[in-house]
Amino acid sequence: MTLFRRRKQHNLDEVATQHSVFDDPKTVGYFQPTEKYENLHRFDPSARWTWAEELPLINKLDWKITLWACIAFFALDLDRGNLSQANTDNFLEDLGLSTNDYNLGNTIFKLAFLCAELPSQLVSKKLGPDRWIPTMMCLWSIVAFSQFWLNSRETFFTCRFLLGMLQGGFIPDIVLYLSYFFKGSELPFRLGLFWTTLKIVDIVAPIIAFGILRLRGHHGQEGWRWLFLIEGVFTFSVGVWSWFMMAPSPTQTRAWYRPKGWFNEREEIIMVNRILRDDPSKGDMHNRQAVDLKKLWKSICDYDMWPIYIVGLVFGIPTGPPDQYLTLTLRDLGFDTFNSNILSIPSSALGIVTMLVLTYLSEVWNERSLMGLFAQIWVLPNIVALTVLPSDVSPWVKYVILTILLAYPYPHAMQVGWCSRNSNTVRARTVSAAVYNMFVQVSGIIISNIYRADDQPEYRRGNKQLVAVCSANIVVYGLVKLYYIWRNRQRDREWNAMTREEQLRYLETTRDQGSKRKDFRFAH
Repeated sequence: MTLFRRRKQHNLDEVATQHSVFDDPKTVGYFQPTEKYENLHRFDPSARWTWAEELPLINKLDWKITLWACIAFFALDLDRGNLSQANTDNFLEDLGLSTNDYNLGNTIFKLAFLCAELPSQLVSKKLGPDRWIPTMMCLWSIVAFSQFWLNSRETFFTCRFLLGMLQGGFIPDIVLYLSYFFKGSELPFRLGLFWTTLKIVDIVAPIIAFGILRLRGHHGQEGWRWLFLIEGVFTFSVGVWSWFMMAPSPTQTRAWYRPKGWFNEREEIIMVNRILRDDPSKGDMHNRQAVDLKKLWKSICDYDMWPIYIVGLVFGIPTGPPDQYLTLTLRDLGFDTFNSNILSIPSSALGIVTMLVLTYLSEVWNERSLMGLFAQIWVLPNIVALTVLPSDVSPWVKYVILTILLAYPYPHAMQVGWCSRNSNTVRARTVSAAVYNMFVQVSGIIISNIYRADDQPEYRRGNKQLVAVCSANIVVYGLVKLYYIWRNRQRDREWNAMTREEQLRYLETTRDQGSKRKDFRFAH
């Protein structure tokens, strides 16, 4: 994973220490970590290390932290998405549900997921992600395997609600947790791997489902019941494992079951100082320090973050309904249960490649808004094709278009990293990760209500709406880029108008925090 780096190849014996404000005796005092910072005992501005020390350490972090995050997300998405596989086993018919009931169930889930995002993130910040994430996983897995006993429309809606409430904070909690271990330039690719897991689930889940759904009739139960039970029990085991796998911070890896910890003192010094040199704001809070209501409101009112939130609201709408209805659409096209599940795999496999390439290029070129714009340009002609295709077109033609559409370069990982980078404080990063994902969940509610029963099976009205949204998204990404360029030029004029003495006085006396600091520039 260390091969994914923006910088050129280095001699392993060269110094890898990043230049930062800590190298200037006149500014080092203004960026010192707070006394409450949990890694303060390893902070050393004079510390230096080589690439031979840093690169193996990043690999170790990936094996300990990134791999765990991917496995945990695999478990989340397995439970979150298995309703799609259940649909291929006559789930709706067995419970007497309609397409509109299915939409309402998804809306309830999304709304509950949305409402849980910010409260869960605040609880996580107080208790620590290492305690809260395993707790959430165990609780939602109990609800997940309890779906084995679904017997009515009401129990279906209840489980959708509980799953949304218990899963809601997982993603922003993971993003915050990863930011404790990785630099800003490293985080997007780790998030890319994280969301690659979603695509892997899209590939693996249909195969698993094909095997489990064949249990239909076993002990007189439908196959989808066994699907919910078996996958829910798997998630519960991952949740229990996570209690023992997660560490609070780079210097807090020792425990009664891990007496030697993961890192020696030298490695801890490197980890702490490489993180703070990249972003000194990561030392401004303890990892179990709560965000109070005043700080919460301050973070929510940070209008410079709202362009990214708006992007989070709209970017996924054009692909959401075709993705959500893929297996149902394939069944309508005449494919059986097995082929419907198998034919959903190619778009996921291609999507892994396009997403990682997009994330990689966004860091190599230091470009985010235009990369997101490119993703919308990829989607637009395919949505138009779905809108205008004649009804008697070959099922394989429609399948190819759907596959190309859903293989688009998914920009979510890039945008989550973008949001984290533009936050510039732990407090703002805690809140912005949740708020951004809340906007994404709002888009999920919109997505769940675009394809309607009276518009099936071709959903032409819905696809026309998707064409309009996709066209508007291209404009939105362009406006977001222009906004951040304008804000950075404002900051440049203000900062460059100061003398060196005035700049130092500002650093010493300013009450500006996070992205409001005059010496901060927005990524775009």
